[in-house]
Amino acid sequence: MEYLGKQQRAFSVVTALGDSMASDDIAKLANSLAKTQVGEGELSYKGRGLKLDNAQSVVELVQEIEEFQGLQALRLEGNTVGVEAAQAIAKALEKKSDFQCCYWSDMFTGRLRSEIPPALRSLGAALMAAGARLRVLDLSDNAFGPDGVKGIETLLKSPSCHTLQELRLNNCGMGIGGGKILAAALTECHKQSSAQGAPLRLKVFIAGRNRLENDGATALAGAFQLMGSLEEIHMPQNGINHPGVTALATAVQHNLQLRVINLNDNTFTKRGAIAMAQALKHLRSIQVINFGDCLVRSEGAIAIAEALKEGLPILRELNLSFGEIAEEAALVVARAVHNKAQLERLDLNGNCLGKGGCVALKETMDNMNMGHLLGSLSDDEGEPEDDEDAEDEDEDDDEEDEEEEGEEEEEEEEENGVRETEQDSEGEGDVENPPSAVFTPVTPNKPADVSSLGDVSSFLSFPSPDKLLKLGDRRTALIEQHLDMTDAGKIAEAFLKISSIYKNDEDVKNIVLESIDGVLSKAFSNPSFQTYGFISMLLVMMGLIKSEDKVKPVRVVPGNMFALEHAVRQDYFPKEHIAVLSAFINRPNKAFESCIAARRTLQSTLEDIGHEF
Repeated sequence: MEYLGKQQRAFSVVTALGDSMASDDIAKLANSLAKTQVGEGELSYKGRGLKLDNAQSVVELVQEIEEFQGLQALRLEGNTVGVEAAQAIAKALEKKSDFQCCYWSDMFTGRLRSEIPPALRSLGAALMAAGARLRVLDLSDNAFGPDGVKGIETLLKSPSCHTLQELRLNNCGMGIGGGKILAAALTECHKQSSAQGAPLRLKVFIAGRNRLENDGATALAGAFQLMGSLEEIHMPQNGINHPGVTALATAVQHNLQLRVINLNDNTFTKRGAIAMAQALKHLRSIQVINFGDCLVRSEGAIAIAEALKEGLPILRELNLSFGEIAEEAALVVARAVHNKAQLERLDLNGNCLGKGGCVALKETMDNMNMGHLLGSLSDDEGEPEDDEDAEDEDEDDDEEDEEEEGEEEEEEEEENGVRETEQDSEGEGDVENPPSAVFTPVTPNKPADVSSLGDVSSFLSFPSPDKLLKLGDRRTALIEQHLDMTDAGKIAEAFLKISSIYKNDEDVKNIVLESIDGVLSKAFSNPSFQTYGFISMLLVMMGLIKSEDKVKPVRVVPGNMFALEHAVRQDYFPKEHIAVLSAFINRPNKAFESCIAARRTLQSTLEDIGHEF
């Protein structure tokens, strides 16, 4: 038992009574006071390694609980409690109405899994009978699985948990089923507590190493969104992929007081990272972000960097280690933290920077007088391989994701009445012909004249100056009508197709730039349009960023560069993306071999705009 601090306080009380008492009497009185009202209301058997099998084995503990006036917390960590022992302890807790904190992690070592649920039900029933109002429920490191969650389900739904602030269930083996049961219980608790005028306001949720996967995480995300009170979320090592991460991203937007988010060692990939980056833009209280070992990749890192620029004013720690992030993206992240006055640590270790990239990153941080905040780069993986094998590994990183995506695409094709061959859907073919080799026809999202839509579809499938001219004066409106103006990928695709026919002929140049201005200005003004998603997909389609999706890049032509140079100078173009564009346009890449002069013009314009902003 941990009575030292309490005994010292008790001795100070006894000293005031005088020196007439014998030393052994003083010790007994001090020990008694330490166990009762003197102190912090906590009784601790932490770490004693006791094997508590039956009622007889807990006689002393039960007596101390019964004699402890105003008991608020009971620590049983590091012991092993059987069903009968739990029932005896529960009996003693039934009269402890002041009880608030269950520190019961690592409490069933060596027990059969079937023993744990009845033990938990007994303890939970006692707390409900006592009318306890819990603040902390810690059952971490108890491998009780979904059945263990069922053991606390009734407690979680009860008024005893309407006041719960911290729920700690780390390393409990809950699995998907346990995650769903837990989510439903928290949802019901919030519903009932709200009906009584004091909704559940859980602040800390810890559930690492539980194999929650996508379905468990998605279920919990629904509960998080409903509560909207979380300040800390710790869910590392749960086998969560981008669907689950995206669901969590939606949920955290509703928890505006969130200070810590730890999703270490899950698998974001680009899709999950971009979704999480968008969520971070809504938060102002974040202090710690741990997305280490989450495979955010370069695109995801740049998206997170954009969120850093726009918000997160009191960020202290950012962990993007072991995420397959390349040099350019790491530098974008580094530049994005330059105004974070409270930053204490930036971890980009274990990425794909290479020796030169590590040096450049250190120099960038040093130049901002932040070099001491950069963590070690000793585990850098070196520059990423740029070959077919590396691309195959990237594409096959997560078979489940690919199967999911394939099913979604198949459903979409069925809805649209479109049946492409496997070769068409993967964009295989003659890479020298960008329209037919890379892109699939865009499906109209608004009703229009069939012949007009047919002309637009024909142009976007196989662009040519003649086809664009034949669309007439309403060409821009027809193209806009044909496109989903909220789909960043489709808009990037359309931009590259339209700009591919750019040439010095005045008529052609004018209608190309006019069409681009119309499409981009309308897209960027749509509140549902993700401007970063457009930049990201544009860079992917141009072959400047490797994507885990099966997207083969186009052959970049001068028209793409000239049209982009025109677009970045327009008022509609978001200037916060200039630095990202500049970083990748300045990077040596074989994609620019056919448009050296146009690229130089774009580089110069980006540099000028960058100086202005």
